[in-house]
Amino acid sequence: MPWTKVYSDRSEFDLAVEKDPALRGLTYRDAILEASTQLLESDSDFFILGEGVDDPGGVFGTTKGLAERFGTERVMDTPLAENGITGVAMGAALAGMRPLLVHMRVDFMTISLDQIANHAAKWSYMFGGAVNVPLTIRAIIGRGWGSAAQHSQSLQAMFTQVPGLKVVMPATPYDAKGLLVSSIYDDNPVIFIEHRGLYETVGHVPKELYNIELGHGVVRREGADVTIVAISQMLSEAIKAARRLSNEGIECEIIDLRTLLPMDKGIIIESVKKTGRLVVADTGWKEGGYSAEVSAVIAEEAFDLLKAPVQRVALPNVPTPASHVLEAAFYKGENDIIEAVKRVVR
Repeated sequence: MPWTKVYSDRSEFDLAVEKDPALRGLTYRDAILEASTQLLESDSDFFILGEGVDDPGGVFGTTKGLAERFGTERVMDTPLAENGITGVAMGAALAGMRPLLVHMRVDFMTISLDQIANHAAKWSYMFGGAVNVPLTIRAIIGRGWGSAAQHSQSLQAMFTQVPGLKVVMPATPYDAKGLLVSSIYDDNPVIFIEHRGLYETVGHVPKELYNIELGHGVVRREGADVTIVAISQMLSEAIKAARRLSNEGIECEIIDLRTLLPMDKGIIIESVKKTGRLVVADTGWKEGGYSAEVSAVIAEEAFDLLKAPVQRVALPNVPTPASHVLEAAFYKGENDIIEAVKRVVR
């Protein structure tokens, strides 16, 4: 199926279009913009709020022009008060609306943790399912242009620690659109995490509104030697690593979980049954990170399948640096994945 394909750049996608003219290419940012536009057109209960959503740049282009088209009552700028606006969004969800709250930086969602973790995630449970909080929060992560310790963090593991939340991390334009639609129509609060480094990536995106069920991963590449579970932007790094490793006779199977909470454990275990080896590549920190949770699943439920210890590719336990030289040492990529694969193969 065309949506399972990960294209390394625009030229590779253009070559695919020559073979299959039915393919429709959109960037990751435009896939989010298109989903938001179609939801605003089709559902009067849906609205967008957040700091700067009506700016000319439109949150890296993902909300560009929406306020002009749909009005500021449905695409509304908010004060710089993260906890307060999260409470407003939660109240709207409790009243039957389906709000999309945009946090331009995941770092400042920490100011909203009271509303997210103590209220939105808990109310349905505390009231015996009598109420729901269908609130979706878009959060942006990842390295920037020397954005440093307070503007570049990948905090997904923090949110997977909160029962009652769902956590989604799409890695392709197709998934960005389909998973956003599913998040909006899920009756639970959803943290929808986007990596800045993916916004310019191009992939096949159908024009119509569609959804992708939360909680299901996908095999992006089949292989018999090593399983790589790749999170978010690390998927593209894993694809590049797998192509190089294939030249050395090592075939990697690549799993894109797409939804971190709930986790699709079955797709990981089935792959490890075939390969006997596991590498987990995450955009977040190694200590206490999501890569540790994936590793623990295999250790608890499929340890006898392993032919070698699990390897993790994740960030060192230090704050994100600003210097480009230090960034190069801090962030992980295809070379680190190749080294990890070779360790498990040996």
